[in-house]
Amino acid sequence: MERVAARAGAALEERAHEARVGRGRLAGEPVVLLLPETWMNHSGVAVASALEAHPEVEPSRDLLVAFDDADLPLGRIRLRGSGGDGGHRGLANVLDHLGREDVPRLRLGIGRPQSPMPTRDFVLARFAEDEHVARDAALDRAVEAVACFVEEGTTVAMNRFNAPPPAPPAD
Repeated sequence: MERVAARAGAALEERAHEARVGRGRLAGEPVVLLLPETWMNHSGVAVASALEAHPEVEPSRDLLVAFDDADLPLGRIRLRGSGGDGGHRGLANVLDHLGREDVPRLRLGIGRPQSPMPTRDFVLARFAEDEHVARDAALDRAVEAVACFVEEGTTVAMNRFNAPPPAPPAD
């Protein structure tokens, strides 16, 4: 979210809706960015509160929920326009609070641990040194995907960004 905020010229300094909020522009369009400060499993509280304050927002068209996903390999991103929560408790809470599944979402792959470790511990752990390049590339692609979503909509963003990331050049 901080990279999206930087691209949008938005400072995530306002506190409202149990979240940090920033206002800026992406692709020439005004955007409101929300970084919930609730526990991840209660993100829906912040999202629902923000939507109440912005009745002009149509969630199926104007809202994009972004989250990490251990079911995608590190470096992959995937957009969807609707669907279930896929077992992700944060997304489940958002969908539950909104009472709908037609909410666009951007999943950022973090992969699974190489050694036995509870998923919760893995998700909260720092990236290994050798994962930084893939992580940073995925975050850069995610910012581009968010800008594309704002400018051209869900379908175009899905078609452009759901392919595997380009392979690094051979040495």
